[in-house]
Amino acid sequence: MDSLKKLIREVPDFPKPGINFYDITTLLKDPAGLEQTIDAMTEQCRGMDIDTIIGIESRGFIFAAPLAYQLGTGFVPVRKPKKLPSDTVSVSYDLEYGQDTLEMHRDAVGEGHKVLIVDDLLATGGTARAVVDMVEGMGGVVAGIHVVVELDFLNGRSRFDGYDVKSLIHYDS
Repeated sequence: MDSLKKLIREVPDFPKPGINFYDITTLLKDPAGLEQTIDAMTEQCRGMDIDTIIGIESRGFIFAAPLAYQLGTGFVPVRKPKKLPSDTVSVSYDLEYGQDTLEMHRDAVGEGHKVLIVDDLLATGGTARAVVDMVEGMGGVVAGIHVVVELDFLNGRSRFDGYDVKSLIHYDS
């Protein structure tokens, strides 16, 4: 995955001083890089017993929808508040610099429904943990959490003991 890592732009001091932002837009604009990313994620998921792939707003959608297509599953978006038109469930959670809320349609996940949660990045794990809690609160089963980039130095994976967590690209610092 070193070839993919080379396509990711590092932006220092964004969104605030001291933070190094890993910008995947440079990966997305590269046709071969995007194809390799989707293909690699698809291979990681082959043979998994899943009903639906959940994509987390907004960059998670970029990877979750084509992955759902490749695997022949449905796609469910998890959105910021007031973006979904029907009855929703929501979860609020803490971020490194504040609090946020996510919503999903109430009928998107049912009892025993097996889902794969997909996002672009795993940092501290707060966002993905909130989605896990929402899915399980609806009676769903989390089959895995798959991301493109993982910031290992933030130890977000530690929030998911017992879960299948996979990432394509790792940053140690």
